[in-house]
Amino acid sequence: MLRNCMRITWIATLLCLVLAAWPARADEKADAEKKLKKQQAVLKMRDQALADLYKGRPEAEAKIKKAAGYAVFDSGGIHLLLLATSRGNGVAVDKASGKPVYMKMKQIGAGPGLGVKDYRVIAVFQKAATLKKFMDSGWSFGGEADASAKTKNEGGAASSSGAAGDLEIYTLTKKGIALQATLGGTKFSKDDDLN
Repeated sequence: MLRNCMRITWIATLLCLVLAAWPARADEKADAEKKLKKQQAVLKMRDQALADLYKGRPEAEAKIKKAAGYAVFDSGGIHLLLLATSRGNGVAVDKASGKPVYMKMKQIGAGPGLGVKDYRVIAVFQKAATLKKFMDSGWSFGGEADASAKTKNEGGAASSSGAAGDLEIYTLTKKGIALQATLGGTKFSKDDDLN
């Protein structure tokens, strides 16, 4: 009788442990699938942004082929009266390894304006050390002023925002955007949820 009680207790304990672990495994699988979908969406955005850049600026393709690496970000935000905010996801690629490092971008600015800003940023890194610093530590940029005047028919056109040393940055609009200038700071950092 005692032996049967111990056996039943042992089986009940084992069954409880299995049932307790089951939902956790299902949650882990769902989280992994969600992460993979987000990664795939970022890579798809990167491919489309590069294709759009090469279409609008064919010389950029040669620059990226020669570069140590590049980063592509998709950003959307709102500019309402004196406050402008935007955020986006992106990926940096070291061409030596080919491994993507998923990143995020945040921008907060100030200045008069009204509208929605939807654009992509492509950064081309000529030196591996600069790219590594960007991928490992992220960057913060101070003041920024940009303006883009596109009609709906010309959405997706590329415009070079500037180059400094071994870094060249391009911005691409997805849709027609009215002339808009924003002053503010942009921060790039690793996305721990996607890496």
